[in-house]
Amino acid sequence: MEGIGGDGPSTAATALIQWKNELLRLFQHCLDKSTPHALYRWIGTFVIMSVYSLRVYYVQGFYIVTCGLGIYILNLLIGFLSPPVDPEMEPSDGPMLPTKGLDEFKPFIRRLPEFKFWYATTKAFCIAFFMTFFSMFDVPVFWPILLCYWIVLFALTMRRQITHMIKYKYIPFNIGKQLSGRNLLVYFLSCVVATYGSFFLVLPFCISS
Repeated sequence: MEGIGGDGPSTAATALIQWKNELLRLFQHCLDKSTPHALYRWIGTFVIMSVYSLRVYYVQGFYIVTCGLGIYILNLLIGFLSPPVDPEMEPSDGPMLPTKGLDEFKPFIRRLPEFKFWYATTKAFCIAFFMTFFSMFDVPVFWPILLCYWIVLFALTMRRQITHMIKYKYIPFNIGKQLSGRNLLVYFLSCVVATYGSFFLVLPFCISS
C-alpha cells in the first residue's frame, strides 16, 4: 500500500519531465529547420520589434527595460561585426581577416554567428515584451536622460568598431565569389534590423511626450 501511494508523485514528475523534454526537442527541431531561412527569420524579428515598440508606446512606460534591451542589442551587434580573435590582443604573422587585397577568398568568421545573433535578438525582444505586463519592471525614470545615454553609447561604440575595422583592414562581410545576392541581402537586413531595431527602441521615447 505504501509503495503504491508513493509512486503517484514520482510518476507525475516523470511524465512532466518527459513532456518538457519532448517540448524542447520540438523547439530545437523548429530552430534547426529555420536555419537556412535567414531572410524570413529576420523579417519575423522585425515584426516582433515593431510589436514591442507599439506596446511600449501604448503603455507609456517601461523605459528602463527598453534602454537595457537597446544596450544588449548593441552588444550583440558588436559581436556580429567583430572577428573571433581581436588582433590587438593576439597579433598574428599571417592575414587572419578578409581584405580586398587578398588573392584568395577568405570568408569572415564572426565572434557571434548570424544564427546566434538572430536568436539572441529575438529572444531578448520576446522577454522584454513579456516584462511589459508586470508593473514591477516599470521603474519611473526621466526618459530623456536614458535616450541621450543610449545615443552617446551607440555613437561611441560604432566609432570604435569602425576605427578597429579601418586599422586592421577587414570587412565584416564575405565579399567574394561565394557571396550571393540573397546572402548579401540577409547580412544587410540583419544589420539594418539590429540598428533600426534600436531605432524602434528609441521611438517610444521620442513620441511619448
